[in-house]
Amino acid sequence: MQSSTRSAALSVAGIVTAAATVGLAIASSATMPGPSVAPAAARALSAAARPAAGAGRAGPGAPAARHRAAVTPGGIPLPDVGGRRMAGHGIVVSYPPGRAVPLPAVPASAYVIADATTGEVIAAKDPHGLFPPASTLKVLTAITMLPRLRPDQTVLATRRAASVEPNIVGLIPGHRYKVADLFRALLLISANDAAVALIQASGSFSKGIALINAEARHLQAYDVVARQPNGLPAPGQVVSAYDLALIARQALRMPAFMRYDRTLTARFPVTAHRSVWLANQNYLLTQYRGGLGGKIGWTTAAGATYIGMARRHGVTLIVTILHATPLTEITSAERLLDWGFAMDGHIRPVGVLVRPLPAPRRPARERHPGAPGATAARPAGPSGRGALAAAVAAGLCATGLAGLVMRGRRSSRAGAGSAASPAGVAASLTGGERAGAEGAGHPATADLAAGPPADQQAAGR
Repeated sequence: MQSSTRSAALSVAGIVTAAATVGLAIASSATMPGPSVAPAAARALSAAARPAAGAGRAGPGAPAARHRAAVTPGGIPLPDVGGRRMAGHGIVVSYPPGRAVPLPAVPASAYVIADATTGEVIAAKDPHGLFPPASTLKVLTAITMLPRLRPDQTVLATRRAASVEPNIVGLIPGHRYKVADLFRALLLISANDAAVALIQASGSFSKGIALINAEARHLQAYDVVARQPNGLPAPGQVVSAYDLALIARQALRMPAFMRYDRTLTARFPVTAHRSVWLANQNYLLTQYRGGLGGKIGWTTAAGATYIGMARRHGVTLIVTILHATPLTEITSAERLLDWGFAMDGHIRPVGVLVRPLPAPRRPARERHPGAPGATAARPAGPSGRGALAAAVAAGLCATGLAGLVMRGRRSSRAGAGSAASPAGVAASLTGGERAGAEGAGHPATADLAAGPPADQQAAGR
């Protein structure tokens, strides 16, 4: 090969290889893992949703902590989400002219009654007051993790999950458990250990908590600050009755959640030779006409908390209760639901349940190296894959062009007179994993059906 031809070939190869190098660098940066809630706006919202310093911690006998100047991304003050009357601290209701059935007096600091179909808030009491959630937070945990985990998938129980007190179902470190069984334990008997195991299936405890808070932002439940997936006491962890109604409305839209939540009894295999009987704690399902599901909660700090859902004559109502007298929460919910069914369509709404924000593109499910046997949602990085494919193609082009130049030179010197036609090279990158999912349920062991045992009363259910 003459030196001029060799130089031309090397120049072409060098230029295209440089392009390939740039493409690989872009691909590397595009596929670097980032935080679960990356945008600065989301971080700012999370900080804004926390109670202001000095606002006080909500608890028995203590006023609810309140938002001050925080606003939504649309510029609405957080207490006004759902309408200006939602900022009221006391009972909020618009009785029609003439005779009206008065709201029942219930021993709770906050509640919301809303029509799940229309989103109309029929009545409320301190709807945006901030209180500890207790186990009602498990509904948010469930609707966050259901789309991310397959029901037949298994999760390895960690020491952290098994050491939660009270753990309720009794996970054993190092044992593997089916996701469907964990969801049933979470929702039927309010298993605190199952909640931790489920969010750790995202890859880590911190990533799971970030996902829960991100789901709250997606629902526009800006009052929610989640620290523990099971609702056990944690500094700064709060919800509002209004936001619990948003969460309940989303749960009603998920058939998988409702199937688990309406399960009355089940068995949980703790080991290959020992299982625990689960019986649903929420007797609204069996003792209230039209009961659909819900979740009970209780801790010393939160008092009794509750989410209830019922349907009569085509009308579906949601009731949420916070900071209630223990053992009155379901009875109070039934009375509020009775009033709601009697007045629905005859009373002017006082607010509305806002709709979720547009859903971000669901990332492909990938196996997380830090969570054996569990899948984790990880950004798919389509731009990174495109850059990688371009880099590979550029590299192939560089090799092919250089070869053609050298072959053409050799052919002309030999007088062959026929040019070689290069064969096309096809490379395809395929990805993605089965999307899909199911949910989980809401069980309770038989010995919990009559109320929390003494050894659970300090830590909560």
